[in-house]
Amino acid sequence: MIRTRTSRLLAASSALAATALVVTGCSGAGDDESGSADSIVVSAFPFGVEEFQEAIVDPFTEKTGIRVEIETGSNADRLSQLQLAGGDAGIDVMLISDTFAASGQEQDLFQDFDESDVPNLASIAEFAVEEGYDGPAYSYQLNGTLYSTDDLTAEQAADWSLYADPAYSGRLAFPDISVTAGQLAVSGVAATFGDGPYDIDTAYETIGGWAPGILQFYTSSTEVTNLLTQGEIVAADALSGFATNLVASGEPVAWTAPTEGRFMATNRAMIPSGAENVEGAYAFIDYLLSVEAQAASAEIVGDLPVALDAAIPAEITAVVGDIAADPIAAGYATLDPAEIVPNRAQWVERFAREVSSR
Repeated sequence: MIRTRTSRLLAASSALAATALVVTGCSGAGDDESGSADSIVVSAFPFGVEEFQEAIVDPFTEKTGIRVEIETGSNADRLSQLQLAGGDAGIDVMLISDTFAASGQEQDLFQDFDESDVPNLASIAEFAVEEGYDGPAYSYQLNGTLYSTDDLTAEQAADWSLYADPAYSGRLAFPDISVTAGQLAVSGVAATFGDGPYDIDTAYETIGGWAPGILQFYTSSTEVTNLLTQGEIVAADALSGFATNLVASGEPVAWTAPTEGRFMATNRAMIPSGAENVEGAYAFIDYLLSVEAQAASAEIVGDLPVALDAAIPAEITAVVGDIAADPIAAGYATLDPAEIVPNRAQWVERFAREVSSR
């Protein structure tokens, strides 16, 4: 149940407030001032805004008459904005990655809710309503390897030993731990070669040994896809979403899940503690979790759906196959925020010192 919380986590902070991009949904009933009963403010990621507008915002406004104003920014900047405002930043719904959601919860920046408020919580995957978060996952991201099909087989790409193979030295990329794929990759290595996903000592010793053969520890999806399509690398640990457009365009690339150490991240729908239109927030999240919205988001935005009955488009199954139908059955697991958040700052500092600088 979403109301249930685990022990609160230590907070992570970041400077600078988010730069806002405003997108207004189709006109509905009510006055024009944000914060009214007929409008909500949604804080979202800075990419795919037009697609999100088409898949979710416009249909929601048409269905409910509630207008949506979107403000965008990075996870860190948007959380910082909320921290500086003590949870009252004029935001009704915040769409944010799991680690940052957990960080905000330590400071009571979000409020909890349950199925009586958002009925569609009963119709989504169990991992999407796991304990430890005040809000549900509305999409998720799988970690694996993006690779050139001209140079590697799926079996080669799925084996972590690829990164230690001298035949590919200087032609591989790996995510920096500061990005979503980075923590998933580090935990994957820790689980495969060590005592579990939080055995950071073993993970850093292992990845540090690979570092001389890693061309780049990347910090953005653009970096890694450019390196691959330009032929500078043959593979990189990456999120499955990085591959969708490349595969659909006919590029000789594919993505595969690792044979061991499979982890995924979730994007959460959270309600800030100072939200002005809580009922509107409930309505938006309920629609976001509906089969209709989840299917549209998968088709238009490319998000992996959490609604159990949502159709999964061919573009996604072309990349991840049957995993999207049930990632838990396919061996994927989420990471425990109670383990990640208190240690994250130290792990990031150690990664730069012990891994990426080698």
